[in-house]
Amino acid sequence: MGKKESELSAMEIDDPKSESSDQILPRFSINVLQLMKSSQAQHGLRHGDYARYRRYCSARLRRLYKSLKFTHGRGKYTRRAILESTVTDVRFLHVVFYMAERAWSHAMEKRQLPDGPNARQRIYLVGRLRKAVKWASLFSSLCSIKTDSRTSLEAEAYASYMKGTLLFEQDQNWETGLACFKNARAVYEELGKYGDLENQVLCRERVEELEPSIRYCLHKIGKSNLQTSELLQIGEMEGPALDLFKAKIEAAMEEARSQQAASLTEFNWLGYRFPVSNPKSRVSILKAQELEKELQGPTAESLPAEKKLTIFDKLFTAYHDARNTIRSDLVSAGNAESVKDDLNGLDKAVGAVLGQRTIERNQLLVKIAKSKLNRKRDDKSEKVTRPEELVRLYDLLLQNVADLSDLISSGRDRKPEEIAFEEECQHKSLAFRAERCFYLAKSYSLAGKRAEAFALYSRARSLAEDALNKFQSIAKKDEGTIQELKILIKECRANSCIEHATGIMEEERVPENLSNRISTISLNDTAAQVEEKYLLDKLDVYESAVGDSNTKTAPKIERFPPAFQSIPRNPIVLDLAYHCIDFPDIENRMKKKGGGFMSRINLWGTKS
Repeated sequence: MGKKESELSAMEIDDPKSESSDQILPRFSINVLQLMKSSQAQHGLRHGDYARYRRYCSARLRRLYKSLKFTHGRGKYTRRAILESTVTDVRFLHVVFYMAERAWSHAMEKRQLPDGPNARQRIYLVGRLRKAVKWASLFSSLCSIKTDSRTSLEAEAYASYMKGTLLFEQDQNWETGLACFKNARAVYEELGKYGDLENQVLCRERVEELEPSIRYCLHKIGKSNLQTSELLQIGEMEGPALDLFKAKIEAAMEEARSQQAASLTEFNWLGYRFPVSNPKSRVSILKAQELEKELQGPTAESLPAEKKLTIFDKLFTAYHDARNTIRSDLVSAGNAESVKDDLNGLDKAVGAVLGQRTIERNQLLVKIAKSKLNRKRDDKSEKVTRPEELVRLYDLLLQNVADLSDLISSGRDRKPEEIAFEEECQHKSLAFRAERCFYLAKSYSLAGKRAEAFALYSRARSLAEDALNKFQSIAKKDEGTIQELKILIKECRANSCIEHATGIMEEERVPENLSNRISTISLNDTAAQVEEKYLLDKLDVYESAVGDSNTKTAPKIERFPPAFQSIPRNPIVLDLAYHCIDFPDIENRMKKKGGGFMSRINLWGTKS
């Protein structure tokens, strides 16, 4: 009996359907956050391209279905559900994960439409988010059974985030949405304490991305005293998880602007008051004025340059939208001359303000370029500004000022404010010409052209002095520009003296250099040739063959093209005696041609 029992137990162990074999199956492990972040960053979401990421998810799903042989029928679609018993490979979990990601990215794509989703599109958007929540919940439930504890926690946090995103979009159940976001944050905070450094950084970034949504939910519940400015600062953070939050903030701001636009009935510019009747124009102008306050407010000095450039881009977009709306109103105005005059005046005023902000943006670019001009390059990837780039920027500024001056002088009956503004543009143009001439002289100086650089420095100094006199003569003095012109005059004088002295020194060295060159000339051809040693000729000497990086000499590694070398070859025989030799007659030795009956007839015919 003991022998039979041992055989039965052995059969049970070898049986693949026994319960013990199910218990020793290995649990799968997926780094969900790292998988999600790498997929999103490499396939479009680094630039906010949700359509590209959705196409990637679809292609990834096709590859997974094919590799798993889990296709849905040929010809007719047959749905195949992924159950607990189906998951025999970790790729089945990837299928569920990418199904959730595809639905979420499709919803976010609809959210980022130019004019925002309409009612029908928003219903579709919410439907896709519900689908994403469904797949994320299935992913979490499967991971809780088939994966290790860490993967199960990450899947639970992922599902909680998807549920919170759906409630956030629906503008309802803020308490439930807050609980979902807090649950996800708690999981990532705990996971960020363990693992390698890369995983800890990813978890901390995820916690920072979830924080604005939590604060906004608290604000909607009434448990937070967030101000509008603080919400805007939160909305400036970057990351795919914050795009829905930023869209929500932007929608709230658009609604607030629409309410405030009712009070914006006219646009003031240089003493003129132009009525603004179109609500779209009002909203665009109001948005641009809010952005101008950010650039000109008390906190403008503390803003980094990149942030200011971003604000300028948004401001330009707002003013361009306003001008497009005004011009479409002009087309539909018909024959109403008074309405046309008001719209033309409003278009001119908005265009002039847009020109002023363009000049300010380009001046900011000049300031950034100047800060990099004399900076030592610590990082090899950091780009150093050349004087030619500043010359190009000042060319743009001169063109901007000319366009603005032409726009101001286009009217017939001009007010004193317009005339004063045009004179200010002329003064700015003179100052920009002086700056351009100064950096053009710098570029000639770097090229070693001393005479041209000296002349340009002198010209720049003359232009700067004229501009300084004109800025000091006006009643409303621009102290910043006056100080810059004074510094420019000093630099022009110092650099012109340096170029003059350097030119004289180089002129004095010319005879000495010439005599040194003449002394090396020899009548012997071999001595006249300068011996140049290449890298292969001096391998035993520690000397660079590339040369100095500041010089433009070619590296001496090997002679190219290589020199000709003599090589042995077969001798050439010229047979000159061939035509002078009398060879013996050998016709009797040649084989005679065989003849038949016809040949005899031919021979008889020739004899006859």
